[in-house]
Amino acid sequence: MKRIIEIGQEGAYLKLQHKQLIVQRDGEKVGSVPIEDMSALIIDHPQTVITQACLSELVGNNVMVISSDLKHQPIGLFLPLESNTLQSERFSAQASVAKPVCKRLWKQLIRCKVALQAKVLKDLTGNDAGLSVLSQKVRSGDPDNIEAQAARRYWSRLFPEDKFKRNREGEDQNRFLNYGYAVLRALVTRYLCAAGLHPSLGIHHRNRYNAYCLADDVMEPYRPFIDLKVWEVVEQFGAEAEMSQDLRAELLSFVTRPVNVGNEQFTMQGAIQKTAQTLAKVFLGSEDRLALPDF
Repeated sequence: MKRIIEIGQEGAYLKLQHKQLIVQRDGEKVGSVPIEDMSALIIDHPQTVITQACLSELVGNNVMVISSDLKHQPIGLFLPLESNTLQSERFSAQASVAKPVCKRLWKQLIRCKVALQAKVLKDLTGNDAGLSVLSQKVRSGDPDNIEAQAARRYWSRLFPEDKFKRNREGEDQNRFLNYGYAVLRALVTRYLCAAGLHPSLGIHHRNRYNAYCLADDVMEPYRPFIDLKVWEVVEQFGAEAEMSQDLRAELLSFVTRPVNVGNEQFTMQGAIQKTAQTLAKVFLGSEDRLALPDF
């Protein structure tokens, strides 16, 4: 399984040596990891220094380099300019995909998302709040906005004792959701690029100021995995807990959760990779359905 490395406890000097990421503090080597074994590097501590050679090797190996702000929230990432030998062909297919195909894909993504939200509620509360039935009502393009209808039922039952509202600026478990979603978004972007797709050309999200529209589309059915992990973190640490390194490490452990895709079981990253690969095939016309996750 590809590893996510976070530099967060204190400042470090990161350099490249023999295709490995070397971590030094006060001139002494404190750790190393083969770059080929990594999927992401999260630079959280503001005093971290990284060499250009190391940065180039990371990006050249399709390792996402994520920068966090002083509140420990990811705010930026580096992407490779080329990550697939058929990139030009796939960009062209992606850019010219017909609108009915996009609507059909969005239906698949939202139906899966709502069905997984139902499973989260069922596992945690014993009642899915009708989301299983609601998921079957999603039509092409989701014109009835089933996604929003499901969200209203979902969040109020996932964190009922906190009278929770999803708010990006919230100082409660919203911080944990923001962190998990940001890392998930970066991972989805990584595997979209690896599949030869452009993360800006979305199938539903089309904000002109959003550079990751496709990533925001594809990550939708994976959000409930983050939600479940945040629920577990709130149970362990509390909703008002500091975003400590231990808490962030627990949040990042979502990548180790087994994910079923069809009749196969993957790691989270393997599942995302499978979804990205089938999406490319849909754009190319060789498949009509996405490979999507399940618990």
